Formats: sequence, structure tokens, C-alpha cells
Amino acid sequence: MRFQLKVLLPLLALIVSGCVGGPKRSDYTQLRTEAPRSILVVPVINKSVDVNAPDYFLATISQSLGERGYYVFPVNMVKSVMSEDGLSDANLVHQGDPSRLGDMFGADSIMYISIERWDARYAILSTTVTVDLEYTLKSAHTGETLWKNEQAIVYTPQQNNNAGLAGLIANAVSAAITKAAPNYIPLATQANKQAIFTKHTGLPAGPYDGLFGKDTNDF
Repeated sequence: MRFQLKVLLPLLALIVSGCVGGPKRSDYTQLRTEAPRSILVVPVINKSVDVNAPDYFLATISQSLGERGYYVFPVNMVKSVMSEDGLSDANLVHQGDPSRLGDMFGADSIMYISIERWDARYAILSTTVTVDLEYTLKSAHTGETLWKNEQAIVYTPQQNNNAGLAGLIANAVSAAITKAAPNYIPLATQANKQAIFTKHTGLPAGPYDGLFGKDTNDF
């Protein structure tokens, strides 16, 4: 019995310490040191099978970053300029030197985003739509990672299981329509807001936000 206690007590202590460790918190040391004023969003890596996903997503990202207090270079202009300069391949851009992009546009930081999932899975009576995104903000001066986050949003329209045969047919039709033409934009917008504004893991307020430098308790 004494041997069992000697083994179990340290394990119990580890479990308790893990439970009271508090919420996950990102390290903002480098981000606050550099205090970027502007963000350049580069072409998005697309790991989904939807070839249109990057264009749809780019239409959603500027609003949340702007509301957080950062100047965001117009994404369509950036895409066009980079394409003319031979930088249309997102994978190559993400592997390249951030300082080159910073010099090209006069940006303080570069936002790299990867679409991990952007799909709708059909299951006869329901369709589950998923958007999963990875965000990485790097310094345009040093190339160091200033902030990193991932956000997934999963949406399944609520089904009425007590509606009888007519309800089941309506559910099946609705699921087929969602599968044929899912609306990813609201999900991507929600993912952006949660990734950027959530306390302890989101982005601290930028210099064009009244909370700039005052939100250290939350970020």
C-alpha cells in the first residue's frame, strides 16, 4: 500500500497542477517589441480541394485586422503587384524572405495564412461545413514570428428530427443544397474574428486602436 501511495501521489500532483495551470496564453514579447503598424497579407496557401478558396478567403481578412487597429494593404492590389513580380505561387512566397516583401511594399509585418480545410461533407440528412485556418505574422525586418494562431469553425445546420417524413425530405433537400453551394464567407469571417480578437491568444490592439498599449492584461 505504501508503495502504491508513493507512486500515485506524484501522479495526482501532476494532474492537479495541470488543471490549475490557467488558460493558454501566447507570447507577445517580440510583437510588442516591434509594434508593427502595418500588415501585408500575402497569397494564401490552399490545402483544400476548392480552387476558389483563397480568393474567397482574402475577401474576409482585411476587416478584422483593420478593426484591430492595423493598416492592412489592399489585398487585391497586393496580389496583382506580386503576380506581376513573379510571386503568384503562395508556397514559394511563404518560403521566401519576409524582408523582401517588406521592402517591396514598405510593410512592417507579413501575414501568412494557410487554409487547412475548406469543405462540406454530405451525410444524406445533413451537411457539415468546415473552415480551418492557420495564421502566422512575421516581422518584415527580422523575419521572426511575431504571432501565430489557428482557428477552425464547423457548421452543421440544425435538423428537425421530429418533423416526420416531410421533415426528413426537407432536411435531405437542404443538405444537398448546402453541399452543392456552401457559403464559406460567414464561417471564414467568424474564424478571423475569433483568431484575432480572443483574449490571451489573439492579436493585441494595433496603433490605430484606442486600446493600443492598454490591453496587456488580456494579451
